[in-house]
Formats: sequence, structure tokens, C-alpha cells
Amino acid sequence: MRRREFIAMIGGAAATWPLASVAQQERTRRIAVLMLYAEYDPQGQARAASFRQGLESAGWVSGRNIAVDYLWGVFDPNWTRTVTAELQRLAPDVIVINTSTALRAIQSMAAGTPIVFISVSEPVAQGFVASLSRPGGNSTGLSNLEPSVGAKWIDLLKQIAPQVKRVAYLYNPGNPGAKIGLQSARSAADKFAAEFTDAPVSDLAGIEAAIATLGREPDGALVLPPDPFTNTFRKQIVAQTLSLKLPVVSTLRDFAEEGGLLAYGVNLPALFRQASGYVDRILRGEKPADMPVEQPIRFEMIVNLKTAKALGLTVPTSLLATVDETIE
Repeated sequence: MRRREFIAMIGGAAATWPLASVAQQERTRRIAVLMLYAEYDPQGQARAASFRQGLESAGWVSGRNIAVDYLWGVFDPNWTRTVTAELQRLAPDVIVINTSTALRAIQSMAAGTPIVFISVSEPVAQGFVASLSRPGGNSTGLSNLEPSVGAKWIDLLKQIAPQVKRVAYLYNPGNPGAKIGLQSARSAADKFAAEFTDAPVSDLAGIEAAIATLGREPDGALVLPPDPFTNTFRKQIVAQTLSLKLPVVSTLRDFAEEGGLLAYGVNLPALFRQASGYVDRILRGEKPADMPVEQPIRFEMIVNLKTAKALGLTVPTSLLATVDETIE
């Protein structure tokens, strides 16, 4: 072999060594995403798609350098136990959770695994992090509400339905985050001289009974804080309230899209995309303990004009000028 050819061959081989080494060292990272939705729920799929798009924009592509396991499930006391066993089997590098109830159960179990939470109300008050700026522990992520939002729900309700005299606040007592906004909503209802009832419910029968009680007298309305439990039964809630001519105000756009009157809260698909940024940073070496929790800076308002018409309500022009989306 000529000397020039030998040198060229050695040089070419050397050039490929770093690439071969990187290929051998690079491993597929695994993410487990706890989705408290039925697998084919379009709202859940929209959130999963948003999360996936965020990962891809950061260079994480399923089948190439990352594997994402979506653990779907509707509200059920057994769901968390099933998911816990599945997480132990998967041994993910990062866990993403979109419900306070599951976060509480899994945070201590997976103390050695980074957790990114999404749409958790008051994470400091609930004990999930030490502070917003320095979470400590193994969890960080995105909060979704602060207590004064309850007053905003009542204010918007009274702008569209000024005749409302009775308000029921329907929530799951098993989810501390669902109580966020309760006191400010009560205070706002008092200001508007509206009777206020907090209605804790723990199953579909309880939901139906609470709505039926509210509907026995005229001029009632229902307020729904964010909670995977009530969201699971949103179709039944909307159908029953429409039949009883009850306006529904919720933080989740899901309710407005299904036929509720008004939704005011954070854009959850956008939060899922933001959460992918946390995952990216953790996979690249950052620690959840040092990553500040982000609070929402923008809320969206969706009004279902079709439902307003069915309820005999007229949405003020001044309010329509401020909405982000109308459904007709």
C-alpha cells in the first residue's frame, strides 16, 4: 500500500471514530406522561400532540432518541395504583403529571426520578415544592391558578347572566387544588347578593344530585374549578345543565366546547408544550430542585354563543370585545 493511501485511510477512519462513539453512547431516553383522560378523548390527544411538538422542536424525536409512554386513564381510585406499578416497570428518566392527585401519590414513590407537573394549583400551599423560585426535591413545573380567580368566574358569569341569584361551586374534595378559588368565588357571590353553595362531589351520582338540586329553583348557575374528576364527566354535566337551563362557568375550554356557557383559564395545550421545555432541560442535565415553577401570565376566555342563545342570554358587546374565542 502506498504511503499516501495509508495516511488517507487512517485519517478517514479517525474522522469516523467520534461519530461512532457518539452513536454507541447515545441512548434512548424514556418519558412517562400521566394523562388523566380516556385515550381517545380529543382534548387529551390535543395535549399529547402539543407536548410531542415541543419535544420535537427541542430535538427529541420518538424512535430516534426518546420514547414517550402515555399512561391514559379516567378518574378512578385504582388508576393511581395501576400507574404506580407501570412506572416501576418503565423506569422512566422523567415523569410528567397533569393532576395533583397523582402527583401526591407518586412524588414520594419516585423520589429519585425528576417530575414535571402541569396545571397544578398552588404547588407551594399543597406541599409539592418548597418555593416557586427554588422548588427543592424532585419536582417542578407549571401552576395554573391562584385563589383570586374564583372572583373572576363570578364576575364574568354575572356580566352574561345578571339574573343569576344562586351559584353552586361543584368540586372534588379529594383534590385540594379543586378548592382553589372557592373563597374568592364565595366573596364575589356575596358582593353580587347571590346565594352561594359549595357542592363537594365524589361520584357521578353526587354530581347529578347536586345539579338537580340547583335546578329545582330558577336563576341558578354552576361554577366548575379545574379537576380531572369533573372533567371526566363533562358530557353528562353539560347535558344535564342545558336541560335545566343552568349556565356553566369553568376554567377548562373543554366544557365550553361541549356546550358550557363560558370558560376562563389557562390554555392547557400550551402548558403541555411548555412542559416539554422542562423535560428537555432535565434531560440535558438540569435539576428540578433548581428550576423555578412557572405561573400563568395569560388566561383565555371562550364563550359559547350557541349555548347563550339556548339559555336566553345576551353576551354584552363589551365582553365580546375581550374574548379570545367564540363558539357558534
